[in-house]
Amino acid sequence: MDNESLAPVEHVEQRIREIRGVKVILDSDLADLYGVETRTLNQAVRRNADRFPEDFVFQLTEKEKTKVITECDHLANLRFSPHLPRAFTEHGALMAASVLNSRQAVEMSVFIVRAFVRLRSIYAMRIELTRRLDELDTKVSLHSEALRSIVEALRQLMNPSRSHSSMKLLP
Repeated sequence: MDNESLAPVEHVEQRIREIRGVKVILDSDLADLYGVETRTLNQAVRRNADRFPEDFVFQLTEKEKTKVITECDHLANLRFSPHLPRAFTEHGALMAASVLNSRQAVEMSVFIVRAFVRLRSIYAMRIELTRRLDELDTKVSLHSEALRSIVEALRQLMNPSRSHSSMKLLP
């Protein structure tokens, strides 16, 4: 299935990745979604630097760039770029749409927000599922220990080498 046949939110979700523990979308992917060149997007960000604090956008390190290129086939062309990519958080992506002020950027920003929200929801469900599995594991371990004790007690009662002389059999 190619990217063009995917629903817009799913298409955006494929471009969101986690870097430095934060969900982000790289400048080249964001520019593509907004229908502008990466250089145009970054120029708008530089011109409006006061709207883009570090929690909205940050520049990747050389090591992070290499890792992203390795993990994402569609970003292979970044290998030849002398510039380090920028990573936009959800808020940074929205702010970029507002400074670009193009119709496509405004329309796509809605899908980008929906994608980030959906990924947050999926992440929250995973955390809840992990918590419940941990609880279940604890309960099973407790029951398992109790069952093990019962089985051991039954084995001791069934041990034929044990002297039964003190036990009286009922008629």
